[in-house]
This record gives sequence, C-alpha cells and structure tokens, in this order.
Amino acid sequence: MAKGLRQHQHRNQGLNAFGKELTRRSGSCCELCEACNVKLVIHEVPPIPSEPQLEHCLFACEECALQINTPKRRDVSHWHCLSKAVWSPVPAVQVMAVWMARQLSDEAWVKELLEQLYLQPEIESWVDQIDD
Repeated sequence: MAKGLRQHQHRNQGLNAFGKELTRRSGSCCELCEACNVKLVIHEVPPIPSEPQLEHCLFACEECALQINTPKRRDVSHWHCLSKAVWSPVPAVQVMAVWMARQLSDEAWVKELLEQLYLQPEIESWVDQIDD
C-alpha cells in the first residue's frame, strides 16, 4: 500500500508542476465551460500516459470534472458549452469536448454539433482511444 501511495503522490507532484502553465493557457478559467473564479482541477485526458504530460491535461472546474467522471450526475444543460469547446485549438480540450459530446449524442443539439464537426485524424484517433 505504501508503494501505491508513493506512486500517487509522485503523479500528483508531476501534475501540480503543470499548474502555472495551465493557468496561463486557460486564463484561470475552466477550459471546457469557461467558468471563471471557481476552483479548477487538473484533469488528465485518457489514455493516461505512464508519466504526467502537459499535453494530456486540461483545467476543469469541479462541476465539469464531476460530470465527466460520474455519468449519473451529468446535466445536459451544463454541456451547451461544448458548442465552443469542440473547436478549441488545445488538443486535450478538443478531445475531451468531443468525447463528452459523443456521450450526450442522444440530444438533438449535440447530434447537430457532431455532424458539423471536422476532426484532424490524430484528434479522432485520440477520442476513439478513450472508449477502448
């Protein structure tokens, strides 16, 4: 158990080292819903690499993080922000936004959004890997 705790602490230290860069990139706002002046958490976009990588991280508000990780808690109205997030120039943000849109694809507005979307092959591949 101590080994697992050490690994967890080591991973968290690596992720926390990205805090300043994520703050600069996000403007201290959630990179998915753009909520500002809220607590932000570092969310790793799967598949999770063995060592933390900035390219696999995004800043998410606690509400977005909770809904990503807890499907039963998803509030579709919260995710209208995906209309903008799916076009993010930050690959991790775009991947997470597209993945979440696919999770909500029963909604008419999400279907329309996904139909309009063109993804670079590497982004499409990354999104597909999340579900594997």
